[in-house]
Amino acid sequence: MALTKETTSSIVVKYGEKDTDTGNVKVQIALLTERIKQLTEHSNTFPKDASAKRALLKVVGQRRKMLKYYEHKDLEGYRAFIKELGLRK
Repeated sequence: MALTKETTSSIVVKYGEKDTDTGNVKVQIALLTERIKQLTEHSNTFPKDASAKRALLKVVGQRRKMLKYYEHKDLEGYRAFIKELGLRK
C-alpha cells in the first residue's frame, strides 16, 4: 500500500528543486496525491475495509492543509500546480 521508492524518487525529481528536496511543499502535495490515488483504488476494490477509508480521509485532510498553505504562500504557483496535478478547485 505504501509508495515505492521508484515512484517517490520520480515525484521528487519532477516537482522538487533538487533530487533530495523532499520537504518542498509541491513535492509533499504530489506524494500525498499519489497516495490518495492508491487508497481510493484500494477502497473501491475492498469497500468494507474501514481502516483504509479512515487512512484515506486522514491523507485527504493533510493534503488540504498543505494546499491551503501553498495557496497563501504563492497564489499563481498554486493555480498552475493544481492544473498540473489535475485537481478540482
